[in-house]
Amino acid sequence: MDNNHKLQINTPINWGIIGCGNVTEVKSGPAFNLIKNSKLTAVMRRDGNKAKDYALRHQVPCWYSNADDLLNHNDINSIYIATPPSSHLQYTLKALKANKNVYLEKPMALNATEVDKICSALKTSQGKLTVAHYRRRLPMFIKIKEWLQHKEIGEVLFVDLKLFQSRNSEIITKSEDNWRLNKSISGGGYFYDLAPHQLDLMYYFFGDYQKSEGFTNTQDTIVNGIIQFKNGIQFRGLWAFNVDKFSTKDECIIYGSLGEIKFSTFGNTIKLTKNGKTKTFTFKHPKHIQLPMITSTVNYFLNNTSNPCSAEEGLKVATLMDSFSKK
Repeated sequence: MDNNHKLQINTPINWGIIGCGNVTEVKSGPAFNLIKNSKLTAVMRRDGNKAKDYALRHQVPCWYSNADDLLNHNDINSIYIATPPSSHLQYTLKALKANKNVYLEKPMALNATEVDKICSALKTSQGKLTVAHYRRRLPMFIKIKEWLQHKEIGEVLFVDLKLFQSRNSEIITKSEDNWRLNKSISGGGYFYDLAPHQLDLMYYFFGDYQKSEGFTNTQDTIVNGIIQFKNGIQFRGLWAFNVDKFSTKDECIIYGSLGEIKFSTFGNTIKLTKNGKTKTFTFKHPKHIQLPMITSTVNYFLNNTSNPCSAEEGLKVATLMDSFSKK
């Protein structure tokens, strides 16, 4: 969608965070004050004491226990929604109705139907929206995309992805009430928490798809999915969240006619194999891992660059998620 008609915002971008929980402590929250023309003005959490504590520790001027109060703050023109997915639709629609820009955590909502409502609301709002698929802006994944574009492994043939985790996975952000296992809040267990990162990368690397199919068990602990991309590349993914701790795996292999690229979505290494020889590349992610994506988002909100991840792209990922989990 062409957003050139959207609201012209004078600098700086003044942010309000709805849902200043664990994910905002290091990964994202501090980044808003480290970017030119960006300032974190207010935070909100339903527990007012926790909102106040966050504001004091991070030197944020204002804090609220009610999202409407934050949305009505006249100086705030952009909202970061970092609540659990069950409230993403509600808060995003309110923010867009108030003509605020939105940086929306993944998954965008509980399902593709809700995401489609967000896409529709954008058409009548002066606000813009970027999805927080922040791996798109990390050097490690930019490097993989460059290799693919330059045909470093020849023509890509197919992709095989495996993510096996125990019930106490170290890569899953911990929360006090473990809401990620509550389907009505998360959308579908750990799969809905982790797979959006991986599926968005597949879309980022290979573009749009023709069709997808998948299967899941009743506990949402095992999910299989296949994708046929429009360019002919095929994808196969298997997610399991009930394996023994010694059987964990985080591996994606892109097979090409001249070699392969192997990487860990939640790690920091890539192995490039050509002609039987393998080179290993190690990357250091930023301390505030969303900083590069938030920087791109600020520049987009200021009309200086294109959208780093649009709502329409988020809808593509949400549709894949639903097709795999049979929603």
